[in-house]
Amino acid sequence: MAAIEEGRICIITSGRREGEKIVVMKVEQHQVTVKDKKGKERTVSIKHLNPTDKKA
Repeated sequence: MAAIEEGRICIITSGRREGEKIVVMKVEQHQVTVKDKKGKERTVSIKHLNPTDKKA
């Protein structure tokens, strides 16, 4: 899971927010805290993220 780290830009791959770009703020065991483009923080499962090559 080294691809998902703090500051990495990811895309949500399932759920109501599918396709939304987010920034990883904090990595826990199976969950990550992310910040969306509006600045709101949410908790998302690592399984539902697709990391990109970019960092914020």
